[in-house]
Amino acid sequence: MTGTDGTTTGSASVVGGTHGTGVEAGAAREPGTGAMPSSDLPDRARVVVVGGGAIGTSIAYHLAKLGWRDVVLLERRTLTAGTTWHAAGLVTSAGMSTETMTWMARYTRDLCVEIEKETGQETGFRPVGHLHLATTPGRLEGLRRDAAFQRGKGVPIEELSGAEFGRLWPAARTDDVLGALYVPDEGRVNPADLTMAYAKGARMLGGRIVEHVAATGVTTERTPAGGRRVTGVVTDRGTIAAEYVVNAAGMWAREFGARAGVSVPLQAAEHYYLITDTVEWAHRDLPIVEEPDRYGYYREEGGGILVGLFEPVAAPWSLDGIPADVAFATLEPDWDRIGPYLERAMDRFPSLADAGVRTMFCGPESFTPDLSPQLGEAPELHGYFVAAGLNSLGILFSGGVGSLTAQWIADGHAPVDVTGLTVDRTQPFETSRRFRRDRAVEQLGASFGDAAWPNWQPRTARNVRRSVIHDRLAADGAHFGVSSGWEFAEWFAGPGEKPAIELGWGRDASWPFQVAEHRAVREGVGMIDMSLMAKLLVQGRDAERVLNRVCANDVAVPVGRVVYTQWLNEAGGIEADLTVTRLAEDTYLLVVSDLTHRRMAPWLLRHAPDGAHVTVTDVTSGMALLQVQGPRSRDLLSRLTSADLSTPAFPYMTAQEIDLHYARVLAMRVTYVGELGWELHVPAEQALTVYDALREAGADLGYRNVGLGAMSSLRLEKAYRDYGVDIDNTDTPLDVGLGFAVAWDKPGGFVGRDALLAAREALAGGPPTPRLVQVLVEDPEPLLWGGEPLLRDGRWLGYVRAGAYGHTLGGAVGLAEVEDPSGLPAEAIDSGRFEVDIAGVRYPARASIRPLYDPDRLRVTA
Repeated sequence: MTGTDGTTTGSASVVGGTHGTGVEAGAAREPGTGAMPSSDLPDRARVVVVGGGAIGTSIAYHLAKLGWRDVVLLERRTLTAGTTWHAAGLVTSAGMSTETMTWMARYTRDLCVEIEKETGQETGFRPVGHLHLATTPGRLEGLRRDAAFQRGKGVPIEELSGAEFGRLWPAARTDDVLGALYVPDEGRVNPADLTMAYAKGARMLGGRIVEHVAATGVTTERTPAGGRRVTGVVTDRGTIAAEYVVNAAGMWAREFGARAGVSVPLQAAEHYYLITDTVEWAHRDLPIVEEPDRYGYYREEGGGILVGLFEPVAAPWSLDGIPADVAFATLEPDWDRIGPYLERAMDRFPSLADAGVRTMFCGPESFTPDLSPQLGEAPELHGYFVAAGLNSLGILFSGGVGSLTAQWIADGHAPVDVTGLTVDRTQPFETSRRFRRDRAVEQLGASFGDAAWPNWQPRTARNVRRSVIHDRLAADGAHFGVSSGWEFAEWFAGPGEKPAIELGWGRDASWPFQVAEHRAVREGVGMIDMSLMAKLLVQGRDAERVLNRVCANDVAVPVGRVVYTQWLNEAGGIEADLTVTRLAEDTYLLVVSDLTHRRMAPWLLRHAPDGAHVTVTDVTSGMALLQVQGPRSRDLLSRLTSADLSTPAFPYMTAQEIDLHYARVLAMRVTYVGELGWELHVPAEQALTVYDALREAGADLGYRNVGLGAMSSLRLEKAYRDYGVDIDNTDTPLDVGLGFAVAWDKPGGFVGRDALLAAREALAGGPPTPRLVQVLVEDPEPLLWGGEPLLRDGRWLGYVRAGAYGHTLGGAVGLAEVEDPSGLPAEAIDSGRFEVDIAGVRYPARASIRPLYDPDRLRVTA
């Protein structure tokens, strides 16, 4: 990760550099900003962007580049006020482990150069290079994994020894440095100048920027389907009618969103950097250094050294709202709290102990609950977009966020994978004061290094959402993770056991337990609590018609049928992956990932025709979802029900209401692990009774509670997809092997059909490119976590999107994206020589289109 980069508004940078104006000749502007006088406030615009920092100005610039010139940007004070003005301006990508994050960072880096040529406004970008240090074997492995991925994405990254690092920074301690990643063409930019370049570029293309006008709210109207759409922005100088509003208000984004009924969970926290007096060895071409194990970053500043901190125990700031008069906030440093962290960070350069302190700066930066940005259209309000919560990476991501937000608005869908970045993934409870207070404490340190570990989980603000059987699972030694606030069991150590887990990339203490859980499902029977899945009832006389419009598959099926399907955008990209079960002529049950929970109802209603008779009811909290899976699952359930569970009476992909012990439950014969099994939807008040009965009745059948860790390995052996992990919004069903779930010729078509048909025709009988394939590492020792490059004959083909250990297959298994311009026929994939690069070591691997486990589905349909 990288240094202190703001996301909102600002003026001249505290760490040096020119402010820049970019005033066009003959234009009426307020002094020194190049912005329109507030008296020129228009009464309408196609898009209104709220917030004049690096993010807001970049969005205005990129919209104008797309030809959307009727754009107005509103800034309550002056451009760069808020957090942009005090950003450290680091433009670095080392440590980025996702395709979208890497693209955003590298796009911004290139734009820093290009926009200066385009506008004549200097950005202050200097490619001094970037170093990312590792002082432990685990950290070095992580950096090597990231480097292998980033090389495949075109980043000129190389590994240096400790001695080589010392030659670039002669004053550094190097005795404990095991290695460093070095990107020579990255570096630093002046945040204020970059913001002014965005602003000037926007104005040159017809955009309007108005300072000293505060946006106080929005206007809305009801839509025919019952939702709301934004219609304008209310300011302290009047109202501007608009088709789209973008909330780029940085640390004010939560409060501004709340005024529109939009949830934007983020919280400002204290953020520190120190600038020393001049030291003789400092020079302006020193590379930027980041060291996650000391929670510090370093660069030259004015002949001294800037030492920035992302301390592991942070302090939230202004929990009750950002003061209205704040523009260029500097906070009183808490020396007692920050001193120990600062001392440890400065120890990397021992001679700094004798340097004087020129500046000790403390300013606010905002952080999100899961440390990912909050982007895209708000589920509560059509036409209202959010671009905030950049977690101190606002300058670094400013170009990328501006580009993708502009394209998202213009095209109606995102151009890159945003499944982990959308604002609709968040939950409204995350805006509560207590939650923000507690979670903010660990977010700085986690963002800088702790969250890079694959087995990391947040420690704070936990136990918010728990299934009915949570305490039973805890008594069985469950180790819990968290997703969307839900506590879910990752694995079970057994009653009274709590083994310590060491963060890292290897086999941790959970390994033997996950092996046993995996085998229980393959050989006996296991129960997986999946109550975190979203469940929604769609009802009404037009329920079938509306659902068939948004579902790629055909849901005009008999009562009791379960349909696996995707929801697509107009480009054919997948927006949701779900099952749709017909419960009655006018009633369906949707089951979908918690990641897309808040997207579902607004998406359905926005695509419903005017006058459609349909309602959506969220029943997630009313039902527990218990998966009973394994070859003995029929034996277990038959002991508790009078229903006939044989295949003729209860076929695969069907649902029935059955008695189960004392309860009535909706049972679906489906699986996500590749075995005979049922999904039980149990009324919440009866879930404990059902759980206890299952456990007691299954004692002699090999029953075992199973966590999501084992479930991941089980589903990857069967090559089942997981939305937001190995498939995303840029994939079509054809790209990822889900064409079987498309009803091409159903009456009325479906959203995305035209784009999908065009894609199918373009294939002309050939294979889709890219394609998703299963990979199995032949050596049983290395582990896959996702992000590992896939090579054929030494050439990059793509990368592993999701990985786990296949205990049945005998090696690490994953789903990998294959990018090959010529396309690969199935026989070439099945017979080719493949390798997976794991932390710089290449391991032979098998690749397959068909699942390597039970390819003919004999176990599933038994």
